[in-house]
Amino acid sequence: MNNKITVAVSAPVDTYSGYGARSRDVVKALIAHENYDIQILSQRWGNTRTGYLSDHSEDQIENLIVPNLNQQPDVWIQITVPNEFQKVGLYNIGVTAGIETDICAGGWIEGCNKMDLVLTSSEHSKNVFQISKFDKQDSKTKAVIGKLEVETPVEVLFEGADISKYFNKPSTRFDLSNVSESFCYLFVGHWLQGEYGEDRKNIGYTVKTFLETFKNKTSPPALILKTSMGNSSVTSQDIITKNINEIKKKVTGRLPNVYLVHGDITDSEMNDLYNHPKVKAMVSLTKGEGFGRPLLEFSLTGKPIMASGWSGQVDFLDGHLTSLIGGTLTPVHPTAVVPNVILPESKWFTPDTVAVGKAYKAIYKHYNKALELSRKQGYINKNNFSLDAMTDHLKVILDTRLPKFQKKVEFKLPELTLPKIKTNE
Repeated sequence: MNNKITVAVSAPVDTYSGYGARSRDVVKALIAHENYDIQILSQRWGNTRTGYLSDHSEDQIENLIVPNLNQQPDVWIQITVPNEFQKVGLYNIGVTAGIETDICAGGWIEGCNKMDLVLTSSEHSKNVFQISKFDKQDSKTKAVIGKLEVETPVEVLFEGADISKYFNKPSTRFDLSNVSESFCYLFVGHWLQGEYGEDRKNIGYTVKTFLETFKNKTSPPALILKTSMGNSSVTSQDIITKNINEIKKKVTGRLPNVYLVHGDITDSEMNDLYNHPKVKAMVSLTKGEGFGRPLLEFSLTGKPIMASGWSGQVDFLDGHLTSLIGGTLTPVHPTAVVPNVILPESKWFTPDTVAVGKAYKAIYKHYNKALELSRKQGYINKNNFSLDAMTDHLKVILDTRLPKFQKKVEFKLPELTLPKIKTNE
């Protein structure tokens, strides 16, 4: 008789997405524990491309995928946004990156309360789940009858970086032959909805402040944007190029260069880009992150980082070792609202523009000093925020939280619905 605990994982393991990467890491951590009988129900994630597993020869995960379940699992792990959580197993765990704003939606709270345990990526997300409260109303009288709040235990399971991928030096060089500058800032992330200065990743603002900081300089650095609008289409590339050109029109003077790297690339290629000798630093003036995976990956290069000093990334970025930008919490702009995810009444981070300009200049002018500090950050993160460290932490959580399970029972899995929300990565 198989005495292993049966674990069913519903997750977008085959997608090119942040949630896809998180899903694969969690599965690998479960496999490493060896005392689980694992089955995977592979889900899609919005309109993101699938095929990651075959493209990267991830047979270890691919071989565990099943079309459906024939019995109720001991443990049900669902990796998605909380309003999609469903109670399926004897013990149910919801895994989510969390939220990028200062409050989460009521539907997310209700989803969390369906589970026995919620694992989120950062202290920021955990705190938002725990402080978000809404009035419960009687369906007929509309009278307030209590508070809707998260009652399920919430723990932080950080997103560990795969040292084998993102710490080793590249074997090949990412093609940046079109970039003439030897000093480049790198941004990585999707260009999401929102007017200029209001998209969550704050890319338009990043571009404009870079142009303003280094205009009319004799030998300015360049900015490389590794971005898309969630897909690799020509239309996406054309829109982003148009956006960049429109921003340039708002800045007078001789402008530094902004380069676009568009579309999906492999993990190996991303590591090559991070480590490219022309890439000297990373910039992220994000309005909010559930975690901030590219920042963690880049930190392993030992190169300087300038980033917003609020939300998930502050778990692994030390303000004494990296340039954390100050700012204020401001209301989310109507153009960036996502129904049932990013609420109209929520707030997120707006960087201080003066501080941004100073940080750009400081890294460029005093690079060796910044490099010395950032190497310490890379060393710390290699040890404390690796995939191995995350694997060990997950084992502690499961060993502590999981109950003793009885004999299995026959079970038919209810039909799962795919997320109908717009994802924010």
